[in-house]
Amino acid sequence: MNTLNIQETISYLLAQVCKAHRNVANSALNSLDLHVGQEMVLLQLSQEDGLTQSQLAERMCVEAPTLTRMLQRMERDLVIRRLPDREDARISRVYLTQKALELQPAIEQCWSNLEAQTLAGLTAEERMLLRRLLMQVRTNLT
Repeated sequence: MNTLNIQETISYLLAQVCKAHRNVANSALNSLDLHVGQEMVLLQLSQEDGLTQSQLAERMCVEAPTLTRMLQRMERDLVIRRLPDREDARISRVYLTQKALELQPAIEQCWSNLEAQTLAGLTAEERMLLRRLLMQVRTNLT
């Protein structure tokens, strides 16, 4: 009988890599009083402040309830503020606060450090190949 050794699959390795990456990111972001995922909200809003919650959820590829919980925590921590849309009060728009703007350089430094740690020991060619392969895997799964 041919049985699959799950621990030797690429999928298993990918899951381990994702978990390790998330743990390192979480550790770095905790020093800024942020949780993994919140920096992505701030990144999206730094590119276009005032997005609706549904626009944010779509851009981040997360479900609306997941984002809502995250935004509630971020609003409580004074990192974002939610205001009703001027034309449709049923729609909430999300804005960066001054506190969030002040966090931007530190968040960028966290990600720069994470990128360096993640890719340490890889040549420029290997990095490009890894990027291409991961993009293909993402396409396969979405």
